[in-house]
Amino acid sequence: MTGPLVPFREIVLKVHSRCDLACDHCYVYEHADQSWRTRPKTISDEVIFRTAQRLAEHAATHALPSVSVILHGGEPLLAGPARLRRVCEELTSAFEGVAELDLRVHTNGLQLSPRYLDLFDEFDVKVGISLDGDRAANDRHRRYADGRSSHPLVLKAVELLRQERYSHLNLGLLCTVDIENDPHAVLDALTELEPPLIDFLLPHATWDEPPPRPGGSPTAYADWLLAVFDRWQEQGRPVPVRIFSSVLSTLNGGPSLTESLGLAPTDLVVVETDGQLEQVDSLKSAYEGAAATGFDVFTHTFDEVAAHPGVRARQLGLAGVSETCRRCPVVRSCGGGLYTHRYRSEGPSGAFDNPSVYCADLVALVRGIEARTAAALVAPAVTEPVELLASQLDLTRTLLARLNADIAGRGGERWAEAWELAATIEESEEGARGLDEALSHPYTRSWLLSALERVHERPGAVRVAGEMSAYLATAVVRAGLDLSVPVTFSGGRIFLPGLGELRIAGEAEHGTARVQVTEDGFVVRREGGDAAERRVVRPEAAGPGWRPLRRIATPGSSPGLVLDDLDPYRSCFDAPVADRLDDRSAADLGARIGEAWKLIEAKVPGHTGEMAGRLTTLTPLARPAPAEPAVGRHGYGALGISPDGSAEDLAFALLRGFRRAQLRALLDVTDLYAADGSWDHRTPWQEESVPFSRLLADTYERMAWGAFEPRYLEGVPQALDTLEGAAELTVSGKRLVDLMRKEI
Repeated sequence: MTGPLVPFREIVLKVHSRCDLACDHCYVYEHADQSWRTRPKTISDEVIFRTAQRLAEHAATHALPSVSVILHGGEPLLAGPARLRRVCEELTSAFEGVAELDLRVHTNGLQLSPRYLDLFDEFDVKVGISLDGDRAANDRHRRYADGRSSHPLVLKAVELLRQERYSHLNLGLLCTVDIENDPHAVLDALTELEPPLIDFLLPHATWDEPPPRPGGSPTAYADWLLAVFDRWQEQGRPVPVRIFSSVLSTLNGGPSLTESLGLAPTDLVVVETDGQLEQVDSLKSAYEGAAATGFDVFTHTFDEVAAHPGVRARQLGLAGVSETCRRCPVVRSCGGGLYTHRYRSEGPSGAFDNPSVYCADLVALVRGIEARTAAALVAPAVTEPVELLASQLDLTRTLLARLNADIAGRGGERWAEAWELAATIEESEEGARGLDEALSHPYTRSWLLSALERVHERPGAVRVAGEMSAYLATAVVRAGLDLSVPVTFSGGRIFLPGLGELRIAGEAEHGTARVQVTEDGFVVRREGGDAAERRVVRPEAAGPGWRPLRRIATPGSSPGLVLDDLDPYRSCFDAPVADRLDDRSAADLGARIGEAWKLIEAKVPGHTGEMAGRLTTLTPLARPAPAEPAVGRHGYGALGISPDGSAEDLAFALLRGFRRAQLRALLDVTDLYAADGSWDHRTPWQEESVPFSRLLADTYERMAWGAFEPRYLEGVPQALDTLEGAAELTVSGKRLVDLMRKEI
């Protein structure tokens, strides 16, 4: 096994090895490993002390911010309040000043009383209770040895935990699935108790001892869980359900939320009552000694356990599942299933190098949840261009809010005044629209990211406060508001983003000027001295001291494109930007862009309509390849282009660049794929292996080239086949690939 050790962040501490119930589905007492018979009933002082010391050392060594310790059994409450107090005291003492300690206890609830809960309240021990549903469901397995029902006492424990004085300790309910129980009745009984969480667990089984399947259905467990899911949806999802939340998370590109699903490496170890260190408890279902490591808290560190081959095998992520699973499109969600459930004593593969015994169920569950929720899970930005623009603006506004939070106290009165002015601007509909236009300028995002980097240095914070005012001035000018905006200038110039650059009247190189809207434009008056002023009558036309951003007309109904060769934050491309073009060069470039636009419309009718309004800004680059566009790393809508290319070169560059910008903008606001680089995919056009992100980007871009030059569509259908079957795709990504398929 290679790679760094994964430190343990979760420890199951067995404080008592016996139980007061005789559940016939219990992996501790009823399955292959019977080592409980030789364990001490109750954990000793020495084991408690050594465990606390070893664990605190482990946390310190790996600088862990927090560690969870779950008090377990058997039935942990059989250890008694005095013993449990000793455990809590030793752990709390050992972790003081080292890491945060998250204490939990998992119980069947039969012994739970105010005496225990007062103790747990003192040490902030969270409590989870096992309950398999209504009385009929719970009593199918969870009974006393003499056959008596445990249900009434468990309900009493749950009600006690729900009391206001203890409710903050409530972790929720754990329910083991039995497909002979009524799924709706089970969920109704659990949600009626209003737990903070419900955790459904598949019963432990292996290929040697497969789970019961009355009727022989290969997806009986998925069918049962999907019936629960449907009921949960009907109820309005009143309580989080971990297994459903996990699948929904992974379908959207997020992490798994449970060890039984997903590819996250395990970070759990078990300490038995005698101090033996073992792997995850569920392995006891596989065979005698499956969980053993041969280590104990007296002579071994937790790092030694973390290096154990059996532990490392469960930390390999995708590399740790079978070849069958690695090829499966749902593996990101199911993770190959719980490690224990893969066990098979005989066969060509290794003991655990198999799909889960619940494989068909897991596939059906993931696909069933996806089918039921896909429409709601797809990000609107994927299907609606206006939503993509709105999401991009939301992202910029989020960065602005983050800047305001980070600059608190550092930007001085200037920032406070600017922020207050922003609020004033937004009070009117015109002002809010003007501010949105200023924030939507592609290079505003570049400024915000730069500002966030500089804000923690006091001079930087002060400069940022001054720069903010330029964006507010732009908003006021665009909205035509009767507001005076103080703007800091340097080098004798003010740049108003999206509008242009003004040379300040007078001799001062640095200072403050006020921007005020007039009936026909705006006026800028320098503060102090002779209060010299500049008047800009038509912001789109050059005037004394005023250099506007020029606009390139595009045929049809398009609003045209801004030629931005002035913005100080336009250098956000992988290629260097050119200096401002002279008027003749700008006019020549504009003419060729107009011809390129006509070429695109002639060869690819409709594409210019897609580009209009979404492609807003062109910035000349210094000596790039004529047909190779550059996409800004930050804001949406800008392309860097060669000022020298022919109309055909520019048409090709606009098409390619627009597609490239579209995909990057989507990736800014939604996850189209996850676990990129975990698999390699063959590209049909170059016969090379690339990660998913590269195949998606190349295919998406080639479709635009192919619309202009059909030979580029060669191999695209095959690439779409590969993309559609890839495990990396999220629900939003699948929708995008579906749209790509329809497009060709």
